Amino acid sequence: MNPAMNPAMNPVVNPVVKELYFDEVEVGARGVSPPRTVTEADIDTFADLTGDHTPVHTDEAYARTTPFGTRVAHGLLGLSLADGLKSRSDLRFVPGMSLGWTWDFTGPIKINDTVQVRFHVASARLSRSRAGWGILVLPAEMRNQHGEVVQRGEHRLMIPCRPGFAPAAAGDAP
Repeated sequence: MNPAMNPAMNPVVNPVVKELYFDEVEVGARGVSPPRTVTEADIDTFADLTGDHTPVHTDEAYARTTPFGTRVAHGLLGLSLADGLKSRSDLRFVPGMSLGWTWDFTGPIKINDTVQVRFHVASARLSRSRAGWGILVLPAEMRNQHGEVVQRGEHRLMIPCRPGFAPAAAGDAP
């Protein structure tokens, strides 16, 4: 087992939260992630992993000369954290396929900022191309410890319906 997913080693993972199939999801449902502090090591590791060693992320002396005044996390590190935090929230879905993100970087994420993601189900529809699957649209915001929105956007996620789920035909509705 991955140590990060072991509840004994990672207290923010709550194995009691039920993962929902598409047909169990309600439009309007809301999720809140656990908080996560972004460290200097996170930024350095992301720079090494991606090869993006832009000085505003990796060189404190240089970063002090920028409008940020200090090193900041890569925007895509924030998006990656948002996806991971969403999957550890109090609203979880059975694993599916990400169809894409529309995402804006609205403010800096600085070393030792603590971020949290809030999202909701804006819409849900059955897939037209894959029977037994549905598509969710999930607007989300990432806020720092000061309540400032540092990133926001929308995730389109396709997840399966429960095995044996049969949607009602249009003529079956009352």
